[in-house]
Amino acid sequence: KKDEGSSNPAPQATPKVWQPGVDKLAVDEELQFDPSAYNCLHGFHLGWPCLSFDILRDPLGVTRNEFPHTLYCVAGTQAEKASWNSISIFKLLNVSGRKRDFMSKRSIDDGSEMESESSDSDDDDEEDSRALGAPVLKLQNVAHEGCVNRIRAMQQKPQVCASWSDKGHVQVWDLSSQLAMVESSTESVNGVASISNHAPLVKFTGHKDEGYAIDWSPLAAGRLVSGDCKNCIHLWDPSSDSTWNVDANPFVGHSASVEDLQWSPTESDVFASCSVDHSIAIWDIRCGKNPRLQFPAHDADVNVISWNSLSKSMIASGSDDGTFKIFDLRFLKAGTDSLLSHFKYHKHPITSIEWSPHENSMLAVSSADNQLTIWDVALERDAEEEAEFRAKSKGQANVPGDIPPELMFVHQGQRDTKELHWHSQIPGMVVSTSADGFNAFIPSNIDYALP
Repeated sequence: KKDEGSSNPAPQATPKVWQPGVDKLAVDEELQFDPSAYNCLHGFHLGWPCLSFDILRDPLGVTRNEFPHTLYCVAGTQAEKASWNSISIFKLLNVSGRKRDFMSKRSIDDGSEMESESSDSDDDDEEDSRALGAPVLKLQNVAHEGCVNRIRAMQQKPQVCASWSDKGHVQVWDLSSQLAMVESSTESVNGVASISNHAPLVKFTGHKDEGYAIDWSPLAAGRLVSGDCKNCIHLWDPSSDSTWNVDANPFVGHSASVEDLQWSPTESDVFASCSVDHSIAIWDIRCGKNPRLQFPAHDADVNVISWNSLSKSMIASGSDDGTFKIFDLRFLKAGTDSLLSHFKYHKHPITSIEWSPHENSMLAVSSADNQLTIWDVALERDAEEEAEFRAKSKGQANVPGDIPPELMFVHQGQRDTKELHWHSQIPGMVVSTSADGFNAFIPSNIDYALP
């Protein structure tokens, strides 16, 4: 406010970084994101919230770094009425963005010049976005009995998907025709897309309760495991392209609900599971129905796990108490402590965790605290580097002492984030789903030196 009769301009509020769980928001304050923090950021929704989704492998290139991008996904809805639920297969194209420098190469003499550079950059971003046009969403829906607790696409045949229903059954679908319709359609989605009826290839009703755990083998095409809330895990083996033999005799070793499953990236007969009983188990389907290894992982429910496809002995797990951990199975086999790292940053349950497919030390984590965080567990605090950074920025940037050095990025703005996935063909891109829709983004400070 200005004093009456004063000719001095009103002082501008200085923006600062918001730290969730630390800073408080005043009544007259609001949070805004800095566009320069992202190489791209786009939000979209499918009508109903989606608890689970998966990114489909596509033929557009193994490593894509140039904008605009195109991505294909399959998702399952959480509709208001059970009969309104569907599996959605969609294509998002014209995903625009630009690669940014983490620090301006030009010297920063004072705050006004820095503000001017930032404004110019924002204007350039808006012009680039207008030139490319808005992203286009093409969508096909297939009716699904009940809410979709989790959905996964087969890596070898992305058009084949498996879904867990809250009605207590698991289904396998061939969505080839829907994918072809998405590909050939020239119209984008306006409003709510219609839902068609399509019979699944298989419907398995042998589980005793609903569940969330399901995973396709990355090595043995068509091999699947599904786990339920009654601590049972069933193995599926394909007998043809459209039929599966599901073992009615389940794997049993957990004393409570099986929450997540992950196949080994190197052994086609080995998978891991986590449970409400606080443990992680390693199974070999050649060695009976009991786990080969089992160890206590957390002091609360273990909600999610991720097996590192690059550092193949590493498993990350996320718990209901907000912590996540990293274990090395080589030490576990030797009978020693396998815990490598224990992070206590999040304050609410971990809802999703996944290793990067391009960097063996990097993983992304989402939590019920409305944060999605990206970590590089190989990083350590370096006093000389920090001093050099402060000198380059002429004191404009300082390293906070209360933020873990491994924390690379914090993405906010989504409410009740449920699941995230890295895009295996677009380095650095993360897609996440929440109660208020999807986000697809690439942080500006994550770069891969790929061939």
